[in-house]
Amino acid sequence: MSGKGDNSKFQGNEQQKDVRSSNIVAAKAVANCVRTSLGPKGMDKMITSPSGEVTITNDGATIMGKMEVQHPAAKMLMDLSAAQDVEAGDGTTSVVVICGALLGASERLLSRGLHPSVISKAWQKAAAMSAGILEKCAIPVDLSDRKSIIQTASTSLNSKVIGGYSDFLAPLAVDAVLTVCEDVKSATTVDLDDIKIVKKMGGTLEDTELITDGLVLDQGCIKSAGGPTKMENCKIALIQFCLSAPKTDMENSVIVADSAQIDRIFREERRYILKMIKKILKSGCNVLLVQKSILRDATNQLSQHYLAKKNIMLCTDIERKDVEFICKSVGCKPIASIDAFEPEALGTAKSVIEDTSGNGKVIRISGVQNPGKAATILLNASNRLVLDEAERSLHDALCVVRCLVKKRFLTAGGAANEAELTHQLSKLAQSMQGVEGYCTAAFAEALEVIPYTLAENAGLHPIKIVTELRKEHAAGNAKAGINIKKGCISNMVEENVVQPLLVSTSAIQLATETVQAILKIDDIVPVR
Repeated sequence: MSGKGDNSKFQGNEQQKDVRSSNIVAAKAVANCVRTSLGPKGMDKMITSPSGEVTITNDGATIMGKMEVQHPAAKMLMDLSAAQDVEAGDGTTSVVVICGALLGASERLLSRGLHPSVISKAWQKAAAMSAGILEKCAIPVDLSDRKSIIQTASTSLNSKVIGGYSDFLAPLAVDAVLTVCEDVKSATTVDLDDIKIVKKMGGTLEDTELITDGLVLDQGCIKSAGGPTKMENCKIALIQFCLSAPKTDMENSVIVADSAQIDRIFREERRYILKMIKKILKSGCNVLLVQKSILRDATNQLSQHYLAKKNIMLCTDIERKDVEFICKSVGCKPIASIDAFEPEALGTAKSVIEDTSGNGKVIRISGVQNPGKAATILLNASNRLVLDEAERSLHDALCVVRCLVKKRFLTAGGAANEAELTHQLSKLAQSMQGVEGYCTAAFAEALEVIPYTLAENAGLHPIKIVTELRKEHAAGNAKAGINIKKGCISNMVEENVVQPLLVSTSAIQLATETVQAILKIDDIVPVR
């Protein structure tokens, strides 16, 4: 009887161990999946959707976002990658790899009888110490130092599929962010919604251009009725109503009995449209942008004919999400009804012209009144896969520059940060007493996964490279990292391989928080 009583004490603990172990195994499986994508020589993933759509990328956030997982703990890693993408924009693969390594370390500590709360508390302190160590190693940067910022953006692009074009695309990303940054000296963040990337098939990535004194619209103008395709000294209106005759409700219908009634309907329609055209003409508008309409045609043949007759340039199918961007760029206000069509709501530009870009048409608006409030990047590539990957890579580069606006410090790349943290935290762990020191040492060891993976993905001997890296950092060379191109250990700052401090600090902080959350879970409760 007493034996049965003793066993019952441990049944609950066994269940907790099983749940925790299941969570850790599932999360580690996801981390191992993206681990091969880390670094400039990392492998790419081909993601296929049920509809047959193919995506080729090595961007951690994209891979994690498109991955279908069932296990709730594995989904936490997807959220982690998305959080890093929002916070820093780069380091989305690193954060998942670090999280996987920390989970592996926690598994070993749990098997030795340590309590999850003890590990969690020690690692929270270790993450805080890591941020302090990185800040001491960081190099202050001035946003007027364009060269340093370009090097940072270039480091981000080098690890992408389009890394060969980093020297061309990095300056574009830097100039775009600095253009929309209101005050370079005092700004604390940049709204990347003020930078629009327009994708066009055809040409090469070298045909990509940055437009800062206007914008580019991803469609041609309406010229079926003989309307103009070029306009100088433009007064631009953006309307959110339809230039077509009103329709009945879906359930209703109009029954026309004779030809006299048909003529009357046509006359009324003509009168209705002419009234609107006269109001537009009176305001002085000569370029009309029309928001896309779902309920009925935004314009009809009659309105197109009258606009062409009055030499007014027409562009339809403006997306709702682009309205705010266009208004900011051109300086106009969206007009919701014909009664609100006043000269004060119009924007101005020197010229609006329909142009050919790649395999399609675009509308270029240039010479706006207040340039610098928004920027457009016109991205060209030979096929859809490269075009989509170029957009994702460029977004990461823009985010990296935004990181420098948020936190104006640079750190060495090439796993120099993680190697320095491993060295410094291991030294601190020796001076700590008891379990805390033991946990901190495990945390430090787990961070070594980044240099190890970086060397492994580059085809180098990981143990040899990591040993050399440890030796350099023990000698006090905090900027030493893995030089992928030369296959040796170099000073990363001298090699111009730098990254924002915010990318490293947020990766460690977010990874630690996720591991803490997973360790604290002792049961999974399904609900109906």
